[in-house]
Amino acid sequence: MSRPMNGPIVVGLDGSPESRAAADWAAGEASRREVPLLLLHSWTAQSLDLPIAQDGPNKQRWAQQLLHETEADLRSRHPKLDVSGELVAEQPVQALTDQGDSASLLVLGSRGYGAVAGFLMGSVSLPVLARATCPTVTVRLDKHLDKHRDKAVEATPPAAGAGPRDSGTEIVVGVHGTGRRDDASLAYAFSTADAQGLTVRAVHAWNPPPLLAYSQAMVPLANDTETFESEHRALLAESLAPWRQQYPDVPVVEHLDAGPAAPVLLAATAQARLLVVGRRLHRHPLAPKLGPVTHAALHHAPCPVAVIPHD
Repeated sequence: MSRPMNGPIVVGLDGSPESRAAADWAAGEASRREVPLLLLHSWTAQSLDLPIAQDGPNKQRWAQQLLHETEADLRSRHPKLDVSGELVAEQPVQALTDQGDSASLLVLGSRGYGAVAGFLMGSVSLPVLARATCPTVTVRLDKHLDKHRDKAVEATPPAAGAGPRDSGTEIVVGVHGTGRRDDASLAYAFSTADAQGLTVRAVHAWNPPPLLAYSQAMVPLANDTETFESEHRALLAESLAPWRQQYPDVPVVEHLDAGPAAPVLLAATAQARLLVVGRRLHRHPLAPKLGPVTHAALHHAPCPVAVIPHD
């Protein structure tokens, strides 16, 4: 599933450091794309920054102040950015997924190396990631950058369009190599790399079939890892061919490795500015809403993670 990238970018803001990092990243992305940025806050949800529960009027006043301060901060660093804030009474999951129907991108904060947090605790972020119909990016909070953020901003204000973790030279994308399943993820990865002048690293993990699955006559073939590797290399090249043609100026690295998909994908993120993974829109009711590779990426990737829904 792909959609135009000129719709608004919506970020969940709850006042936590994780959500502020997400807002910073989203502002940089919106500036690059020249699209509006919407800061969305559910005032009925208790913020992580408040030590005790507040009544309705106090929650609304605090929420409005949070939006005004965040808008002013982002405008000061991105003068051309069209940024606005919106208070909603709906619960965060519903508010975010509703906005996702018309957004080009949802952005959520993440602690990384553990449960996703913020507007954003697991009970909110994981349902949003599982239900969103548009691409959703989770942005890690870099503790070191956050600790020194005020001094760094005061000394050297970020350039317009620069997000808090704009390092790395690659967009890393997981490729299954099975039919059109990869199209949405590859479309997002290539269009993002093209817009930012980055390289696409297309990662495909493969495993030789287990010996016990073959009759004795097939054992020599099962041991021929070069044969299986060449077949998977051909699948990867076939998946990438139309995108290389559509984006001829985007450098591409074909990354093929033997092993479980999640470790192979995470090991390829050393130079990643963004990791792109796919998610089925329509899964069996009893199946997990997010697959194990997506879970691993969300919890352990050292860079922002884009989860792209596909049919």
